[in-house]
Formats: sequence, C-alpha cells, structure tokens
Amino acid sequence: MMIYTLFKYTALSGALAAGLYACILGLLMTSSFQALAVYLHKIQLTWFKDLNVPESFGFLKNQVTPFTISSSDGGSLYAWHILPVDLYRQHESELAAEPSGFVSDVTSRVAFKLLRDDPNVRLVIHMHGAAGTVGSGYRVPNYRALSAAQPEKIHTITFDYRGFGYSAGTPSEAGLILDAISVVDWAINTVGIPPSRILIFGQSIGTAVGLATLEYYAEQSPSVAFAGTVLVAPFADVATLVATYSVAGTIPILSPLARFPGIFGYLSTFIHDTWSSNDRIARYVQANEKHGEKYRMTLIHAQDDWDIPWHHTETLFWRAVNATSARGVTYDELQQTKQESKTDLGAAGSVMEWRTSNGTIREEILKTGLHDVIMGNPVISLAVMRIFAAADPTWR
Repeated sequence: MMIYTLFKYTALSGALAAGLYACILGLLMTSSFQALAVYLHKIQLTWFKDLNVPESFGFLKNQVTPFTISSSDGGSLYAWHILPVDLYRQHESELAAEPSGFVSDVTSRVAFKLLRDDPNVRLVIHMHGAAGTVGSGYRVPNYRALSAAQPEKIHTITFDYRGFGYSAGTPSEAGLILDAISVVDWAINTVGIPPSRILIFGQSIGTAVGLATLEYYAEQSPSVAFAGTVLVAPFADVATLVATYSVAGTIPILSPLARFPGIFGYLSTFIHDTWSSNDRIARYVQANEKHGEKYRMTLIHAQDDWDIPWHHTETLFWRAVNATSARGVTYDELQQTKQESKTDLGAAGSVMEWRTSNGTIREEILKTGLHDVIMGNPVISLAVMRIFAAADPTWR
C-alpha cells in the first residue's frame, strides 16, 4: 500500500511539473512574455537606491552625471556620464561645487565640457546586459575597470535601453538597436567625439546590441569605423542560447527539448527577437575588409560562466575569422590553428589572435570570472587600453 501511495504521488508530481512546463512553453511563445524572459527588464536590482544619486553606488560627488539622451524615435534614454577618477581629482573643486542629481542640460556641466574640449580623451560607450539598470550588480565595478588603465582620459557613457530603469518604453530587438545608435550619434554629433576615439563595450545581451550597432555603422556610405570593440560573455543567437541556457546554471529552460530537433526547431520559429550575432559579426568583418577599414575586436569569456556557456565565444570567433577572406576558414581548420598558435596562460586561460591587413580579432578564454564578476577584473582594463593604444600608438 505504501509503495502504491508513493507511486501515485510521484506520478501526480510529475504530471504537475509537466503541466507547469507546458504552460511556461505556451507563455514563451507570446511576444510579451518573451520580452520579459529575454530582457528581464522588470527586475531592477538597484535595492531601493535612486539612480539620480550615483554617490549611493560608491561614486564621488558629481563624478557621475545623470541625464537623458533622445532616441531617434522620440523616446528618452536615461544615461550616466562617468568621469575617470584622476581627471575628477584635477577638477574636484569645480565638480563638487555643482548641484548634484539629475541634470536637464548636460551640456552646461563641467564634466561634459571636459569630455567635449579635450582632443586626447577617449570614450567607452557601454551597453549592459539583461536585467537591472546602469547601477545594478557588477556594472559599477565594470565602469571603474574601463578607465583604470588611463584614469585621466577614458570617459564612460552608459545608458538604460527602453523599458529598463528610468527609460520609458518596451524593449525589442529593433528598439534596443535604435537606442544604441541614438547614443552613438549623440556622442559623435553632440559631444563631437570622432568614432576613432570611441570604443564600443558590450556584456551579455549588450554584445548583441553592440554588434548590431557596429554593423549599422560599417554599412553606411561612407562607412564609420570605431577604435574597436570589447565583447564580454557574448552569445551566438537566441535560439542557440536557449538550447543551452539554465537559470543560475541549474534550472534549464528549453535545453531539455534541444534533444528533439524537430520539436525544438518548431518552437524556435516562435522566437521574435533572434539577435543573430553570429551573422552580424560576419557581416561586420566583411564590411570592414571590403572597405579597407581598420577594426579591432576582443571577445572575452570565462569557462565558469553559468549563464552563457563559453563555447558561444568560440563560435563567434570562428564566424568572425571565417569572414576575413573569400575562401573562408572552416571551424576545424581554426581549431587546428589554435592548437598550434594560441597562447596558454595557465590558470589565467588562453589567448588567440587572428590578424589581417585591416583588422585584429582576439579571443580570450579565462578559467574563472563567472558571467558578471569578470567585468570588474584587470582583463577588462587591459583589453580597453590595448585597443585604444593600437588605434593610436602615440596616445598615452
């Protein structure tokens, strides 16, 4: 009798779990629920702190200027301008004397003028990952790492996409790309920073936004080339990501169905925002090679990343390398070249570079760093400095 009862409750639990899973799959087929699941934009992760008080996130008084940038479709994007700490030190009295908090006219601020008027400054445009805001989680240490290699000259602009934080709207692939292009246009046209002094930085879903932005500018006439780009924990596309993704590395979403290609392929047709970075990175490289534009790209991934497996970076690196020539490079050929040419850094991981007459594509696979912790590590500082130095060897 006990065995029968145990079997009955086990079967009932299994049926309930299967029913719940089916309900989740049904919800995931709708565009609204997909947006919630992909972007996680309703999760703030700022722990009741006010983004208009950046000092509560550990910044110096007025080191960060909160303001808005207009998106080209009429939306308003909440943004932070973050000063490098040594530049702040040099102008501390002026900066501290200004009123704190949100600024309606950013062009009137000392920080803006320091960015606009110095021909030697460099600018990182930061595109963050899913969930949270500009002030969430490991993003604050990330901003410090971005300017650490040259704390007098490297400014950072970070912003919340539509639907995130204080930015109104609903996120979508087309919308986020439009937002990123609007921010870059603002930096080029309003601030007056030439693209050659701008680095595009993206993490997680921000890598997909960054690649779409890079492709857009590379395909303009004339094409627009930036100092370079750093992509941390990128993914090939959403379909490949959901086939491998588990919440906190333990709770699978669609990965159980990846064993059934027919079912998984059918469900993949319901994906609204595909974020095909594997195609975009190839088109971006091809455009630069075609136009003879210089480009520098670094892809960084930790092997202990629970959220996005590091083999996504291997795939993207191959797609980029394959696009450098008409003949192309097969995945197996690249793997063989890696075995012969990559630099083994022991506990720090490995590095592989692919160079052409126009560009450098660098893959850094770290042993540790997780999905977010890595953003505040020295590997980020060095990647940024390496690109700016390569873009202008005279810059110090």
